[in-house]
Amino acid sequence: MDQQAIQDKQEQQEQQEQKEKKSGRSFLEWVWALGIALLIALVLTQFVMINAQVPTGSMENTIQVGDRVFGLRLAYLFDGPQRGDIVVFRWPDDETQLFVKRVIGLPGETVEIIDGKVYINGSAEPLDEPYLKDVPEGSAGPYVVPAGHYFVMGDNRNHSLDSRVWDNTFVSDDEIVGKALFRIYPDPTVLH
Repeated sequence: MDQQAIQDKQEQQEQQEQKEKKSGRSFLEWVWALGIALLIALVLTQFVMINAQVPTGSMENTIQVGDRVFGLRLAYLFDGPQRGDIVVFRWPDDETQLFVKRVIGLPGETVEIIDGKVYINGSAEPLDEPYLKDVPEGSAGPYVVPAGHYFVMGDNRNHSLDSRVWDNTFVSDDEIVGKALFRIYPDPTVLH
């Protein structure tokens, strides 16, 4: 072989080695980026947001059976839930299950249901609840909500198993996972 052919062969080998190094680097960069994306997704789902599916009709018409809701875990970092908030929480009777209900009674309040209407602290006027599916029926209570706890009910009152019937009536601060903000599936909507 002449000198030029040897030099061409060496250049080809060097180019091939550079391609292999670049493809190896590209693969490692891709794996690194994927790993970072998975880590970010894990942190977001564990500490920032929550995605829950509603299995029952207890929150109709606000949330339908099978809807997926998106919530914010950090919503109550500085201030607790307010009356009317829709919260995602671990069910007090079985904390392995997530429930979605509306906050009705706040810590220290007395909640009483008379003929389907909710009264707080013996008020003469019932709560204004335009989100209810049907005219509620029945009477229950009074319930005195302990410090650090909430009384929650579904919007479909006549078909909701909630604080009125649970063994552990109240939802504690520690059981609240986040505030439901949006219905993301099947019909995206801001929750009120």
